[in-house]
Amino acid sequence: MSYRSVVVTRCGPPEVMAIRENVRRAPAAGEVRVRILATCVTRPDVQGRYGESPFPPKPPYVPGYAIIGDIDALGKGVDGYAVGDRVAALNVYGGYAETIFLRKRDLIPVPLTVDPAEAIPLILNYLVAYQVLHRTAGVNAGDRVLVIGASGGIGTALLELGRLAGLKIYGLASGSKRQALIDLGAIPIDYHSQDFVEVIQAAEPQGLDVVFNGMAGDYLGRGWPLLRRGGVWVGYGAPRDKAEMVALIARHLWFTLRPDGRSARLYGTGMNRFNRQPFLQDWATLFALLEQGKIRPIIAARYPILEAAAANTLLESGEVVGTIVLLAPELLHDHNRHDDFPA
Repeated sequence: MSYRSVVVTRCGPPEVMAIRENVRRAPAAGEVRVRILATCVTRPDVQGRYGESPFPPKPPYVPGYAIIGDIDALGKGVDGYAVGDRVAALNVYGGYAETIFLRKRDLIPVPLTVDPAEAIPLILNYLVAYQVLHRTAGVNAGDRVLVIGASGGIGTALLELGRLAGLKIYGLASGSKRQALIDLGAIPIDYHSQDFVEVIQAAEPQGLDVVFNGMAGDYLGRGWPLLRRGGVWVGYGAPRDKAEMVALIARHLWFTLRPDGRSARLYGTGMNRFNRQPFLQDWATLFALLEQGKIRPIIAARYPILEAAAANTLLESGEVVGTIVLLAPELLHDHNRHDDFPA
């Protein structure tokens, strides 16, 4: 038997991806075989495909940063799980496929009561948003914050979770995303037609408590004066190469060491490899919020998994609000592939 995956054959635009057949082998010792139900298209997927990463993957490889699926086979020595269990993983690679092989320690339990299409944004986008809010910045109700890059998958998650936390949120995005930001409770700032520094200085003369930045460019230099004394700048965007990574770390350290009472912090999901407990706790919290109807991720569009190239093209258009998800055929139901995407 075989399964199909979407492979990046060389660095470049979405057209470099191709569908390949793979042997559907039995899982090795310590592995589980998972039939993928949902994955999503993320900025790290795009950056990796163009080779814009501190540690870029070498083609050929299968992108797909996070998955949700059902276990359909267990390798020797795997206990605590059974065939049919629903799990997720922050696997980094391998998600654009019908099947994936994972180690037991990489598995995240997923309630059967949540829709995989709505739950898949929680595995990366909402996890990052939740952790930068509550673990990195430590926000409190009433805090005044700015989200730079507010319309993407992590940005919209920050707005939704920030509203739930009782924050006053300014969101920086293009003017075409204005209504989406308002619907999520944010005060929109159009980076094309408005100077965000002037807008914030006029609206918040006492300064902001936190700035969340997931965008490239000199936002740190321009936005640092917007923080009050004791305020925090949180960067969570992925650098494009090793030089940019080193420069980013040095720049954040330099600003933190300045004697002005403000601090700059960097967030990365890599800590998941060293201490998974906080991550498992936060995923459980997010699943509970989804079950309770307190959050509802914005799904920009739904595609079959094997149409990942078209989904990547849509993400690169710059017109997406929320998350693009890739689904197994049975989860597409009666949805038009673009039914959630604003006209």
